[in-house]
Amino acid sequence: MTDPAARTDAIRRILAQHARLPVEAAQLGDEADLYEAGMTSLASVNVMLALEGEFDVEFPDHMLRRGVFQSIASIRAAVTELVGG
Repeated sequence: MTDPAARTDAIRRILAQHARLPVEAAQLGDEADLYEAGMTSLASVNVMLALEGEFDVEFPDHMLRRGVFQSIASIRAAVTELVGG
């Protein structure tokens, strides 16, 4: 999946299913802080696992930090880096 819009849609779908947000993921801007929106550290692990399955990637240790999962934009950047484009 190389289309940025399709990648963003997939990320939003994963957030809706796994982030346990009290608001709809579709209502959040790409730069919105997901932790401020209600995502917990535990939920971020579930999001990470779902992202790995969806995009067939594995997050390396240096990416296992809060900032990578802070927003849709930061998640998209990380996934783009991992899939190579």
